[in-house]
Amino acid sequence: MGNTKKIETNNYTSENIKILEGLEAVRKRPGMYIGSTGVKGLHHMVWEIVDNSIDEAMAGYATHIIVTLKKNGAMMVEDDGRGIPVDIHPKTGKSTVETVLTVLHAGGKFDNDSYKISGGLHGVGASVTNALSKYMKVWVYRDNEEYFIEFNNGGTPVSQLKNNGKNNKTHGTIVEFFPDFTIMEEAPFDHSVIANRLQQLAYLNKNIKISFIDEQTGNKDEWLYEGGLKQYIEDLNKDKEKLTHNIIYGEVQQKVKAATSDEQYTITCEVSFQYNKTYTSSCYSFCNNINTLEGGTHEEGLKFALVKIINRFALEKKFIKEQDEKITKEDVLEGLTAIVSIKHPNPQYEGQTKGKLGNTEVRPFVNDVTSKIFEKFMLENPDDAILIIKKVLLAQEARKKSQDAKEATRRKSPFDSASLPGKLVDCSCKDRSLCELYIVEGDSAGGSAKMGRDSNFQAILPLRGKILNVEKAKTTKIFENAEIMALITGIGAGVNPEFDVSKIRYDRVIIMTDADVDGSHIRILLLTFFFRYMCPMIEQGHVYVAQPPLFKLICGKQFRYAFSDEELEKHKEEFKNSNFTVQRYKGLGEMDPDQLWETTMDPTTRFLKQITIDDAIKADQTFSFLMGDDADPRKEFIVKNAKFVKNIDV
Repeated sequence: MGNTKKIETNNYTSENIKILEGLEAVRKRPGMYIGSTGVKGLHHMVWEIVDNSIDEAMAGYATHIIVTLKKNGAMMVEDDGRGIPVDIHPKTGKSTVETVLTVLHAGGKFDNDSYKISGGLHGVGASVTNALSKYMKVWVYRDNEEYFIEFNNGGTPVSQLKNNGKNNKTHGTIVEFFPDFTIMEEAPFDHSVIANRLQQLAYLNKNIKISFIDEQTGNKDEWLYEGGLKQYIEDLNKDKEKLTHNIIYGEVQQKVKAATSDEQYTITCEVSFQYNKTYTSSCYSFCNNINTLEGGTHEEGLKFALVKIINRFALEKKFIKEQDEKITKEDVLEGLTAIVSIKHPNPQYEGQTKGKLGNTEVRPFVNDVTSKIFEKFMLENPDDAILIIKKVLLAQEARKKSQDAKEATRRKSPFDSASLPGKLVDCSCKDRSLCELYIVEGDSAGGSAKMGRDSNFQAILPLRGKILNVEKAKTTKIFENAEIMALITGIGAGVNPEFDVSKIRYDRVIIMTDADVDGSHIRILLLTFFFRYMCPMIEQGHVYVAQPPLFKLICGKQFRYAFSDEELEKHKEEFKNSNFTVQRYKGLGEMDPDQLWETTMDPTTRFLKQITIDDAIKADQTFSFLMGDDADPRKEFIVKNAKFVKNIDV
């Protein structure tokens, strides 16, 4: 791969590989190890192999990682690290390569001298991917010699590790695997999912080159970011109007005493942020390359520092007085795009999903690092400092004005009907796990939905026209909007930052709009609002989009509904020797209550799309791109993709 630097491999041997337990029951219960046997689990198999290469890079041994989607659907991951040890492991009596790939929890991540920092699942990954593969082939390069081993049918070695002799490649590892679709759900690897994750890893690990080759399409992507998180912030803010030109950035590595022992850890903190002129915040945190979706002590340290420094400068510049109400965390987050990434040798997470970092020693460390770089920025850029303070004070003023409106969204009980919006037609069931709310476009469709629904568990909230675009609106304007207030009070769980998903009145919130351009626009406006102000509701799978049919084919007393042009053609083929008519639905209001129930609301026949967020950062960028102030990127996108549009309503 073009790297000729000399790497010492002699001190990385079988002694560095510790075994905790054997590989058991992975094929029987794959969900316990990779989350699911669906598309997410399929890609998780890739991440586990990639994580091993990233760990080599984080340890300073690899500089280039190549991921290849093969023509036959297999995945190959190559790095120029030290190469997996090939000597005989003293505990198993097998080669260390075979041990690492067939024994659960066998890996160098349990040996403190091999990996100071690790982001993978602590040695589980490679063996689990092997267990769930039809085949896995591994090439190891150490000291100019090539070694090869192959596994079939879930980790069974075809033969022992073989030395193929001298090779021009001095060091590194190549792993190729093909998923076992008798266990995994058969689905192709998604190019965009893989590319997004690899690009994110390149941002988080500056100066590491990551390549992605898709042999099926001929595409090749390559990422190498010398600026690390600074470049990440630049790209996240590219579709937003910046408040300040400069991006605040810093990276510090130092020894930190553990909170619960006398042990000291060498922790690296990299932080970057920039203010823009929007009214929402985009704050993301990572620990050892893992996106901590629920935040944790590193994110808390960042926010504490922002509040402290802005309050201090606001006082010094006499924007506020000592007796005035202090600026709060909510105020400083408005219009902020921020990322904090730490590398910690002993991370402690709350829960099983690694969603929230719990190490208490991280909070003061990140607070101190952020405070120093932010204070330095404010002193060296006084004009930017004033812009930031003014922006935060406007946010504080808006917060105060919107308090009354927010108070109106809080209800004493999830089923207290006293403050429900007048347009909401509620359901009679009191078990919210069974209840669903249909958000319907227009009074006409709302009328049909009310008459066609099952009133036991289905509630209807008709909206008048298009709701406010919250991506561009001030907070005060948002909470003065009647349609948005109806949504908030109807759902009954408040809004960010106080949104409580456990208080939602309906387990399913279903957006039901016309199958035309206006309907699509209303959907994206609603999803923008939910993403910015009720994001946990999407993250936990409570938001759906109803799919009304586009056509009704009628042949005598028989009829078929079609949800796409392709489906319509199949139905036409079915009745090709008969006389039939085709009705094109342009709006929900064209359906009578029985039709609406049968096609779009009956749980036994309807088709719902669940809205999910696999990558919150990518979703953030998409909403900013689609709904933000800068129209030029959208115009460019429309011009570039106009030729692909079909069946547009004009």
